[in-house]
Amino acid sequence: MNAELTGHQHLAGQPGTLALLVAGIALTGGVAQLLAAARLRRRGDRWPYARDVCCAAGAAALTAGALATPPGGPFTAHMTQHLVTGMAAPLLLALGRPVTLVLRSLPPPSHRRLLAVLRSRPAAVLAHPVTAALLDVGGLWLLYRTPLFAAAHERPWLSALVHVHVFTAGLLLSVALCALDPPARRHGTALKAAVLVGAGGAHSVLAKTLYAAPPPGTRFAPGDLAAGAEVMYYGGDLVEIALAVAVALHWYTAGGRRLARERRRAAAPPASAPYGQ
Repeated sequence: MNAELTGHQHLAGQPGTLALLVAGIALTGGVAQLLAAARLRRRGDRWPYARDVCCAAGAAALTAGALATPPGGPFTAHMTQHLVTGMAAPLLLALGRPVTLVLRSLPPPSHRRLLAVLRSRPAAVLAHPVTAALLDVGGLWLLYRTPLFAAAHERPWLSALVHVHVFTAGLLLSVALCALDPPARRHGTALKAAVLVGAGGAHSVLAKTLYAAPPPGTRFAPGDLAAGAEVMYYGGDLVEIALAVAVALHWYTAGGRRLARERRRAAAPPASAPYGQ
């Protein structure tokens, strides 16, 4: 039997308890990061306020995605929520550099333990741009082109897991591509650009398939289905452009720092030879 959504569905289909829980976690995490940043500044460390703005915006986006009711039909509203929870909020949080903040806030023993985890082989595999893209876009294809979407609508616990995966995979992809926090290893800009183009193309193709046919086992009004697919297509393009700008700026600034170091080394006077040589 096809499942027909008759109204906007919040997380796990329950706008009360779970949505409030998600909003509470998002707000608590955002406040914790702002307090940690303020603590760094009080002890004399430099922490740009722009990172605080990104963190606060990401937490606000997650809260709005959990509590607000987007305009439009049920599928359009769902896609707006997906865009905020799985793409916009993760990018904003990644720009806030949460891992760097945690590392700088921890005492030395805890700092070393966390750094060892980040440099471990499992973390390196998970944080690889290709792995992150497969988890993110592959999960979306599984959700929308199999009966999983309809099953999640009927089972609140499954819907909760789906939303957790969408956010976590989106955050992992943003962190892997922006490469602002200490990763297990650095990846070339060419690889990150190729992953971004491939993931963006797969996301756009998925949106086009949804324009033509709803997720298996569901029914939506044609206008609602088309509007939701357009939100996914054009909204996804906007976030991917922002992500591409972040990747390009990171490449540009890293290249500038490398060039400045080379110039300083070239301008430094040669070391004098020891007396008698």
